[in-house]
Amino acid sequence: MKKYRKTLIAIVVLLLLAGTGCARQQPADDTSASTESPQLELTLEELAAYNGKDGNPAYIAVDGVIYDVSDSSKWKDGEHNGYSARQDLTDIIKSKSPHGVSVLSRMPVVGKIVE
Repeated sequence: MKKYRKTLIAIVVLLLLAGTGCARQQPADDTSASTESPQLELTLEELAAYNGKDGNPAYIAVDGVIYDVSDSSKWKDGEHNGYSARQDLTDIIKSKSPHGVSVLSRMPVVGKIVE
């Protein structure tokens, strides 16, 4: 019986130590936001630099949110169906686009428009 008791005590001690080690690895507060890329805050004038040309990323704004469309094959060189990246396309996407805002969920959000 003593043999089992020592084994049980050893297991409890190991579990306690393992639990303590895990607790130390977790941050004290929620720092998940710190692992995300920082969000840009751009005016519409600043957004104009992100045209998808000459090595610049292609950004569009819709409802104040800035999306990176650089990796989309539909936005080659910052152009798509006669429209250019670097601008607020809220009205165009909501009123003229056959897909509407649905495809934006596949685009990375990189920031927001500020005044």
